[in-house]
Parts: sequence; structure tokens; C-alpha cells
Amino acid sequence: MNRIEEEGRTTRRPAALGLLRVHPLPTDPTKGRLVAGPIVLPCALGRAGVRADKREGDGASPRGVFRLRGGYYRPDRFPVRPESPLPLRAIRPDDGWCDAAGDRRYNRPVRLPSPTRAETLWRADGLYDLVLDLDYNRGPIRPCRGSAIFLHVARSGFRPTEGCVALRPDDLRRLLRRLGPGTRIAIGSVTARPLRPGRRPRTGA
Repeated sequence: MNRIEEEGRTTRRPAALGLLRVHPLPTDPTKGRLVAGPIVLPCALGRAGVRADKREGDGASPRGVFRLRGGYYRPDRFPVRPESPLPLRAIRPDDGWCDAAGDRRYNRPVRLPSPTRAETLWRADGLYDLVLDLDYNRGPIRPCRGSAIFLHVARSGFRPTEGCVALRPDDLRRLLRRLGPGTRIAIGSVTARPLRPGRRPRTGA
């Protein structure tokens, strides 16, 4: 655990979690429970539930184990960078993410406006006020296998996502403090174990 000097006294920063697990609800596959150590948080999933064979635009959350590459935050909503061991960058109004499967920049961050289809990260609805890249289909990138799979802020009532995992804003902000470069997220029924100390996470799905 890391030590933090705060107002003349030493406190301890909780160690980063090794593994998050996301379990779809048996009664509604578009909703689930995210297990983070002893904490269980409600979450939204893709409108098509969880699938192993994900495709672009199918509305499914990908089944598998993924690492957290880092993320973004809205500086007008968070004047101070949210606390997290993960690398976080302030979103700019011209930040986008390419979802055009035929583009060589597919499933990569891009600058807007883009000559091909891309979604904006600076959203009016607040879903990307805090957003983490789940490393799905990021190395190697396979065309048409899905793009922009994130952990982000949920809509009211945990309405379905387009394939991402989404949490309440306060839950996501608190969880960020326990997420580090070695944290992985397991979505659906998959075998996963926390990384051993000193072992580098694997890149890609």
C-alpha cells in the first residue's frame, strides 16, 4: 500500500484491485453486477447482452478478460484530475474515437472532425465525463470486431449501452481510486485470476 502525507500525518492509499468481475443478471442481460473486492455495484451492459463473438454495431458487451489502458475525464466537470493510479487525460472538445471499420484508425482515438465515422468523447449527456478504455480489440485491432468499448457513466435507470459497461457516476469515481495498470476486468462467464505482483498485463482481448 502506498503512503500519502496528508496534513502532517501519514495515511495509506488502498492497493489497486487485481480483478473486477462483471456478471449479467439472469433476469435481464442488459444489466449486471460489477464485483470489486468486497464491493458489489449495479451496472448497465450492452443492449444485446454479453457475447463472445462481438461485431461492430451489434450492441453486445464483449465476453472476455481485458486490462484497463487508462482513460479520460471532462475538465469542466472535474477541475481537479480524478484520483486514480491509472493514466487519465483531460478530454478536449475535438477528441473522438473512430468506429469506421474500413478506416486504418479504426478503434483508435482521433481528432474531430474526422473524414470517416467517429464518435465524440465530449458528450452533452455526461456519459463520458469519466471514461476508461477497456482494451477490447486494441492489439491487434481486427476490423468489424467492435470499437469504443469503455467503462463509463451509466444512463438513468441503467438503460442499456451500445456494448460498454456503465456505472453510477459516484460509484465510478470511487472505483477509480482502486484501479491501476495491473487491474483487469472479466466480463461474463470467463476464467480469470488477478495478475501476480511484478507481472505485466497482456495487451488485447
